[in-house]
Amino acid sequence: MPPRTLADNFLVPGPTAIAELIVFLLILFIFGKYIVPFVNQKLAERQELIRSQFEEAKRARDEAEAAAAEYRAQLQEIRAEATRVRERAHEEGQQIIAEMKEQARREADRIVRAAEEQIQAERARAVAAVRAEVGSLAVELASRIVGESLADVERQHRIVERFLAELEERAQRQPAASDVVGGQQREEVHR
Repeated sequence: MPPRTLADNFLVPGPTAIAELIVFLLILFIFGKYIVPFVNQKLAERQELIRSQFEEAKRARDEAEAAAAEYRAQLQEIRAEATRVRERAHEEGQQIIAEMKEQARREADRIVRAAEEQIQAERARAVAAVRAEVGSLAVELASRIVGESLADVERQHRIVERFLAELEERAQRQPAASDVVGGQQREEVHR
């Protein structure tokens, strides 16, 4: 092996080392002047973009939480309103039912009163008809028995009224109306 010279040692700077150093410093200057600021600018822009995205994400999360809270509040309010509406509808339904029951009761009372009035009117007509019939029969029977004519109308009415009053009086005293009428007729026959 041939002897080694100082030029062969890579640790010792050679004639090209100064040129290499100048080129290195020139590249370092170009990097420092143009590339590093460009890279720093891009890094700063990237950091700003990441920061703005993070803030936007945080703001979106806050808005979403606020919207969720508002949604829950609205949902609670809607449920409360639905409960109030349901209760109000139930109360109105109960009120309508009560009003309809009251109206039906009033209508039934009116119908009963009308029926009672009609029954009273029919009864009065029947009593009047029976009185007239009984009166005419009594006059005819009395005429036959007594043998005289009761042609005087006023006299007929007095006799009929007296006869009917006696019938009513006896009917009130005795429980069986048929016995009273039969007894009255027998008594009238004896007079």
